[in-house]
Amino acid sequence: MLLAFWKVNLNNRTTNMKKVFFVLALLIYLLPAFAGGLDTLYTKANEEYNKELYTNAVEDYLQIIENGFESPEVYYNLGNAYFKLDDYPSAILYYEKAKKLSPNDEDINFNLRVANTKIVDKIEPVPELFFKTWWRAIYNMLSSTTWSWISIIFFIVFFLLLAFYLLSNKVFIRKAAFYAGVFAIFITILSSILAFEKYQVEHNQKEAIVFTPTLTVKSSPSETSVDLFVIHEGSKVKIIDKVSGWYEIRIASGSVGWLPVDAVKEI
Repeated sequence: MLLAFWKVNLNNRTTNMKKVFFVLALLIYLLPAFAGGLDTLYTKANEEYNKELYTNAVEDYLQIIENGFESPEVYYNLGNAYFKLDDYPSAILYYEKAKKLSPNDEDINFNLRVANTKIVDKIEPVPELFFKTWWRAIYNMLSSTTWSWISIIFFIVFFLLLAFYLLSNKVFIRKAAFYAGVFAIFITILSSILAFEKYQVEHNQKEAIVFTPTLTVKSSPSETSVDLFVIHEGSKVKIIDKVSGWYEIRIASGSVGWLPVDAVKEI
């Protein structure tokens, strides 16, 4: 009986391992075909755009995104297609998505500025202190992952320099290791802070584009609450909170209020 039990277990394990290997083999076989299919679809969408078949191009770009693929190029091209269709809120939405992945891309930023001239609201942002502008420009240079790797590398370098400082008998090597170690730990701390800031922007800072032609922002999450101000489609808002179908938002000028969740689309 015991021997039979172990045989059953062994057979089950063998069967499970076969299933795992089968699934892995299937994935390895299908993944290039899937990637190739998306690449073909992307090429087709670009050709349709060049032929001024903008509606068809939009459908193909959206299909690529629905398959779980995202890149600044796809979002940028989709924004361009929507712009050609005079759908400026959608164009702004996808330019903003592209900018989120590639914040320093000149073409994305230029087209986004042009699209924003096509909407009703021209909201003047609150003046920003110069060092905040510089700081944002620095952490936007790289992704949060890259900043994290920089902090890890310099942390390892710091420990290597510390070993040189502690183990070397030569004064000039100890001095060089000391000053280089101070620099390495400074870069480690700075890049860690930049990685954290960039991660917050990439994952926790939520923004949205208004998709209602004319929208009255309320003082509280209720239709019967006081009207505060009016915004129009294409305007960007920062999401602060969400309560039972309502977003608390802030616009660039600093004004705060509430609007329905279905009136906007998140970037």
